[in-house]
Amino acid sequence: MIIDPAQQTAKENYKLLIGSVLPRPIAWVSSVSSSGELNLAPFSFFTVASRNPPMLAFSIGEGVEARAGTVKDTLANIRERGEFVVNIVSAPLANEMAKTGEHLAPEIDEFVYAGLTPVSSEVVSVPRVKESPVSMECELVQAIPLGDDHLIIGKVLRYHIQDELYDKGRIDTKKLVPIGRLAGNYSPVETMFSLPNEHLKNYLRPPVDKDRE
Repeated sequence: MIIDPAQQTAKENYKLLIGSVLPRPIAWVSSVSSSGELNLAPFSFFTVASRNPPMLAFSIGEGVEARAGTVKDTLANIRERGEFVVNIVSAPLANEMAKTGEHLAPEIDEFVYAGLTPVSSEVVSVPRVKESPVSMECELVQAIPLGDDHLIIGKVLRYHIQDELYDKGRIDTKKLVPIGRLAGNYSPVETMFSLPNEHLKNYLRPPVDKDRE
C-alpha cells in the first residue's frame, strides 16, 4: 500500500506516524508560567538531539478539544522562562503521567492533581518531579515552528538520578523500567537482548517466494 500524505488529513497522517514510529520515549515536562503557576505534561515526540553539548528535543502540538487552536501551556511557559525540566516516566508512575496528560484548565496544578511532589531544581527556576527516577534540568536553545507544531530543543544543565539506578557512569535500565508510547497505548521496557541473537529467528518473516511475486 502506498499513501500520499498530501491526500490525507492531519489526523490520518498522525495515526500512521504514531503506529509506525514506536516505541517512543516520553518527556514528562515540568514548566512554570510567568505568574508562577506550575505545569506538568507528557510529550511522546521526544529524543536526544545532541551528545556534546547534551541536548534534548521534543515536539509540542497545538491545543486540542476545548482549547483547539491555542498554544499549550508548556510552550507558553518555555517561551516566557526559557527553561524547563524533562522527567523520565517509569512504570510505577504511568498512571500519574496519564493524569497530567488530561485536558485541564491552565490554572490547574498538575502536580497536585496527580498527587506528585515538586522539588526545587539546582540551576533552573522550574521544579522537577521528586518521584521521577531521572530528571534533567534544561535551558531553551531553540523553539522551532514546524507546521502546526513546535520543536523544542533544550540544553541539559543538570542530571538528577536516583542513587540505586546509577552504576559506574551508567543508568541501570532494568531497574529504571521506562515506559514507551505505542500507537494509543503504552508498554514498559522489560525485555532486553543483545545482538546477534538466535532466539529472534522466531520473529523474522519467512523468505519471499520469488516465483509467487
